[in-house]
Order: sequence, then structure tokens, then C-alpha cells
Amino acid sequence: MTGGKRGTTDPPPDGATDEPAPPTLAASVPPGAMPPAGRKRRRWRATLAVLGLLLLLGGFAAFVREALQAAPAPDGETDAIVVLTGGSERVATGFRLLVEDRAPRLLISGAYPEADLAEIAAAAGHDPAAFAGRVAVGHAAASTRGNAAEVAAWARAEEMRTLRIVTAGYHMPRAMLELRRAMPTRTLVPHPVPSALLRAPDALWRPKVWLLLAGEYARYLAARAGLSGLLLVPRREAPAA
Repeated sequence: MTGGKRGTTDPPPDGATDEPAPPTLAASVPPGAMPPAGRKRRRWRATLAVLGLLLLLGGFAAFVREALQAAPAPDGETDAIVVLTGGSERVATGFRLLVEDRAPRLLISGAYPEADLAEIAAAAGHDPAAFAGRVAVGHAAASTRGNAAEVAAWARAEEMRTLRIVTAGYHMPRAMLELRRAMPTRTLVPHPVPSALLRAPDALWRPKVWLLLAGEYARYLAARAGLSGLLLVPRREAPAA
């Protein structure tokens, strides 16, 4: 048939096809569904988040165990004893070690500006005259990082090579981290002091204890990341040991 309208059975023009076009990606994914690649990335992110949380909790558990069961301090003498203030038991321990001749000198770092040797020694139950020339009181530090700077300056000025560090057990990891950064060539001997708060029979049932440990762990992680001078406002630690 010519001159008339092409029938439905006539072949299509050149280049045309009766087959449907292949579906696009957008057409193949139901509305609101995530493409396979997106679901894979989401699973990876969730896996990494879970692993990160497990590492964080595992680190905190190890930190708590070390704080509650601090290893005994090693014996032997050092050039000096260094007490990082923050609790009366730390200072008393420093004086006791000095009386035992564990070192010829003692530095009390981070004392309040108005506190002098006479007041500090009397509060610890000692006659300050007995320690004349053997005890130095530092007032410059107002944070653990400040302690490290103050102790490092004193150790250089006094040519001290070995230092016994006295502070609370829960504070020791961060203190040693900051001190070793400030004095990489000095020998530092940790001497942890058990905290009275953590020694209480019901310590693990007290929210105050967990807040203390969680806060200290967060500050330790910040110090590990090198952020102690950026994110943490220098302050004097509340007496807790």
C-alpha cells in the first residue's frame, strides 16, 4: 500500500527500535532507597565507629585499673623528689621520702601563691627548720603542663638527672606524659600515691569517683593528642588525693 498512512506492522524507520531503553540507576532504585555503594560506606562508618568506641572503653578500663591498683614505687635513691600538688597526701609522702633520705632535695611544684615552706611543712606535721636548704616551693604551675615546665626549669638549674615523681595514681599517666615531653633526657621514677577517695570501700558506687576518673581520662587523651595547651584551660587541680 502506497501513499497512505504506514500501518502498525510496517518496519520502523532506520535507527529506531521497538525495544525499551535500559533503566537508569535512578530508575532502578526505589524512591527513598540507598544505592549499594552508599549502603557499603554507611556500614564501614558504623563499623569504624563501633571499633573506636570499643578502643575508647578498653583504654578507659585499663586506665581505671591502673588508678585503682597502682604499682608499688621502685626502691632506690634519686637526685630529687618532686611533688605535684593537688592533695595533702602527696605532700606528706614527699616529706616522708625526704626524711628517709630517698633523695637530698625536694621540689613542691604548683603550690598556691601564698603558701610558703613553713606553712606547707607545718600542714604535713613537720618542723620546717629541719628542711632548710633542702626543699624548694614552686608557685608558677597551675596545670599539669605547667608542672612539667616548672619541674624541667628547676631540674636544669639544679642539674638534677633523676627525679622521683610523687602524685596521685590516677594523675600519674598524664603527669609522666607531660614531664617526659618536657625532660626527655631525665630519668623519671613514678611514685604513685593512692587516692583517699578511691580507697573508700564504696568508691566504685560513687558518681563522684567516675566523674573524676572520666575527666582525668579525657584530659589524658587530650595530652596524648598534644592538645593540653589548646583545649584545656590551665587551672589548679582540686585536692582529691
